[in-house]
Amino acid sequence: MQTIPRDPSLDSTLDVVREGFPFIWNRVRGLHSDIFQIRLMGQRTICLHGPEAAQLFYDPARFVRTGAVPRRIQTTLMGKDAVQTQDGAEHRCRKDAFMSVMTPQSRARLMRLLAHEWQAAAEYWAEQEEIVLFDEAQEVLCRAACAWAGVPLPNKDARRRARDFWAMIDAFGGAGPRHWRGKRARTRTEDWIEGIIKKIRKGKLEVAEGSPAHVMAWLRDADGEQLSARMAAIELINLVRPIVAIATYITFAAVALHEYPVYKGLLRTSGDEYTEYFVQEVRRDFPFAPFLGARVREDFTWRGCDFKKGMLVLLDVYGLNHDPRIWPEANVFWPDRFRHQTISPYNLIPQGGGHYDTGHRCAGEWITIETLKQAVTFLNTGITYDVPAQDLRYDLTRMPTLPTSGFVMRQVRPTGQAAPTAVQTSACPFHH
Repeated sequence: MQTIPRDPSLDSTLDVVREGFPFIWNRVRGLHSDIFQIRLMGQRTICLHGPEAAQLFYDPARFVRTGAVPRRIQTTLMGKDAVQTQDGAEHRCRKDAFMSVMTPQSRARLMRLLAHEWQAAAEYWAEQEEIVLFDEAQEVLCRAACAWAGVPLPNKDARRRARDFWAMIDAFGGAGPRHWRGKRARTRTEDWIEGIIKKIRKGKLEVAEGSPAHVMAWLRDADGEQLSARMAAIELINLVRPIVAIATYITFAAVALHEYPVYKGLLRTSGDEYTEYFVQEVRRDFPFAPFLGARVREDFTWRGCDFKKGMLVLLDVYGLNHDPRIWPEANVFWPDRFRHQTISPYNLIPQGGGHYDTGHRCAGEWITIETLKQAVTFLNTGITYDVPAQDLRYDLTRMPTLPTSGFVMRQVRPTGQAAPTAVQTSACPFHH
């Protein structure tokens, strides 16, 4: 039987904290193996890397998500017992509900709402000496996402709610104050959205049939029982919060436009297809998720290595997106690579891999791509601005991460060219 290479550390927990995003990728190169073993928080853990490993990881016959997401992440980022932690019939039931609000018509409505918010933001920014794009983008996304979802959001509350959504996201890799801020934000947000769910169920708040708020308010579990108001609120948050998280990608896209200005002209002259190449390269090159976890469903052997029931397995996300065996010149920002490189469900996985219909692939990936395409076009043609000297570096040991300055913009002026409302992506973000 083949022996899995082992990391020499007695326990790698502190190494994960110290190294952050490239933790698994560092060891793939150091151990010269796409599969190796570590101890994480005292438990034996297998780390996987590469498209073949990703295909294995997303096989529901091999792995489950139950018990794979630490409680500290459930109580901040995604909510306790949310769709991401479910398997089998219950996961399919909830995933179907998520996919039902990802139709082209629903996404087009979100793009129209976002276009309005970007235009309103540009007019406000023009009155300011300077703005921080990351902060402003969160509010733009929060306003549009809530309107799309059917969640009432008074103007005076928009910035505060956006900050709470980010605090939940920011707690993912944090300890101490960051973690507690995320927990408090989670509680406030669940209380707020649960109140909305209860109003919908009592007939005190009318929402459009088929809207995210309507779907989640009346969602039943795999046994036909209506979800509790709290659980429905958690899943509705899981539709809004990821849209707010796109502010991170938008900020990285602004950095890319600034640091690689040659692409500004290409984006203006090469059409929608090139904008999608640019957006996919932002998603590939800049850090978003470090790795993902699952547990072994039943004992099996792969590549001569034994996987035991209940064992924790981590899939390398960051490293796969930066592996030169898959992506030539992987450390170069080069959108044109997507002219010829086929995207599969297992080789470009910034938000996870696998298929939408049978696995855990992010239901909001279409929205991420379309929102980014719209934002890139808006930043490139909808406004002009100056970029003062600032620290645009990002720390790979911090999870999540973003440019230190948040991307400061000065002398913002609308050009009169509105943000596009008709934004499309390929029928699927990867090719089968």
